[in-house]
Amino acid sequence: MKIVILSPAYPLRGGIAASSERLALALQDEGHEVVIYSFSLQYPAFLFPGKTQLTDDPAPENIHIKTRLNSINPFNWVTTGLELAREKPDRIIVRFWLPFMGPSLGTTLRIARWFSRKKWHVTALVDNIIPHEKRFGDRLFARWFVGACDDFVVMSKSVGEEIRQFTRKKVRFSPHPVYDTYGAPVDALEARKELHLPSNSPLVLFFGFIRKYKGLDLLLEALHHTPPNIHAVVAGECYEDWAFYQEIIDRHGLKDRVHVFQDFIPADLVRWYFSAADLVVQPYRTATQSGISQIAYHFETPMVVTQVGGLPEIVTHGVSGYVVAPESEAIAEAMRDFFAENKQKGMIEGVKAEKKRFSWEALVEKLLA
Repeated sequence: MKIVILSPAYPLRGGIAASSERLALALQDEGHEVVIYSFSLQYPAFLFPGKTQLTDDPAPENIHIKTRLNSINPFNWVTTGLELAREKPDRIIVRFWLPFMGPSLGTTLRIARWFSRKKWHVTALVDNIIPHEKRFGDRLFARWFVGACDDFVVMSKSVGEEIRQFTRKKVRFSPHPVYDTYGAPVDALEARKELHLPSNSPLVLFFGFIRKYKGLDLLLEALHHTPPNIHAVVAGECYEDWAFYQEIIDRHGLKDRVHVFQDFIPADLVRWYFSAADLVVQPYRTATQSGISQIAYHFETPMVVTQVGGLPEIVTHGVSGYVVAPESEAIAEAMRDFFAENKQKGMIEGVKAEKKRFSWEALVEKLLA
């Protein structure tokens, strides 16, 4: 088939862009012709809390990307919709992760369908339908988007339940595949030397954008209740006031145990952080699915996740990691158990077994069903 993916992609950065590019490769591997329609403007500058929306990574190879859609310009929605109509695809796969994108995506899809002489199917791959940080207009924008789609694929069952608040259309579930685009693991000691981390200390990793709902403060409080030889790496751009987290570090005397890399981590450096870590901790207060778990699976690193959203669907408690309450003491207990009881070797084997559940072929099958 000829397939259009309507989604952020290079040179935009972030997990949505990276996973859509990987999806394009998976579809091409099965013989489909694929083009990604990406955003010329994703977020207005005053709405984006980070330093930049663009990546310095090289362009992905063998992927056709057209930079077109402007999220705030209705005239652009019309021109992009008309261009989509001229593409004459057999299928459109559209990513949805934030209601703010509902007007642009929903209108563009409607314009494309109205002016096309060819019937096609629109499947939404939905990361979130109701955001973690709610804003006025969320439900209205989401409803407009949902009305432009024929069916939906979700990567956590909780998102599927939320979509059913808007529509009776078909919803299919397929867990987020393993992120296998970050290269091979490296030796742990080599990775720690590269990042100037202690070579012999137990090390946990918090990775990704820092926002309140992701619970970094819970991890820092938990670290205070673990033996002093356990260290934590915090790697990711902070979208909050870092002073809040620094106050916890200072209050508990954790300065020498917390190693902060407060920048967006380029794709070619991701493997150093995961290879250096013994345990990945995701202390989220709310969640749907998480790409961080799937990076950990790729690097075969056990995890601690909280019992929220779709995270318990990804990590099997006692096998590939721990599923605990979103509370600092519960997180601390998991960390203490992992290191004191020497669970690392057994859980690495559990991760290797579990990761077989998360394939790109399975996601493609669900999207094209």
